[in-house]
Amino acid sequence: MRTSRIYVAEGIILKRRSVGEADRMITIFTKQYGKIRVLAKGVRRIKSRRAGHLEVFSHVICTIHNGRLCDMLSEANSVRNGALFDTDAVRLEYAYSVCELVDRLLADRQEHVDIFFLLRDTLNKLLSSDNQVEYRKILLDFVHTSLWNLGFLPKQHILPDYRLKAYVEGITENRLRAWPLPEYM
Repeated sequence: MRTSRIYVAEGIILKRRSVGEADRMITIFTKQYGKIRVLAKGVRRIKSRRAGHLEVFSHVICTIHNGRLCDMLSEANSVRNGALFDTDAVRLEYAYSVCELVDRLLADRQEHVDIFFLLRDTLNKLLSSDNQVEYRKILLDFVHTSLWNLGFLPKQHILPDYRLKAYVEGITENRLRAWPLPEYM
């Protein structure tokens, strides 16, 4: 548990949602604190210096102020910018599905360093890859390793591609929105 009112966290931005006129609620999967939601005040303004660092898929170092109602993002620096994924629509779809899986499978504020490194490495592999066959293999490896590490699937048990989505939806009890693999065979 944090004792200080200000803390620093390394994380990957999973999603963001506009709030009010100029703010955003950012969901970050951090190495130190697990999945957290922070309010980024004024980040949607044209002159905001933090906006470029808060793209989805960005690997960031954040300074966060522990507020009474919600934590507030006060500073963010990119290690890797998420805008790099915008060059390939198929790669973008796979990256969204990886981040959605992390968001759905993990509870808030539960530290999972192994999943953090797996997510970081998977996004880096997607960036360095350039064909859809590799994207598919990267996603399948990510899903199975995540399920094994989180205890949702026995170690080394591999599900067929077409059953993965239904299996994950059964765990999360929510429908997955970003899923690039076929659901039937």
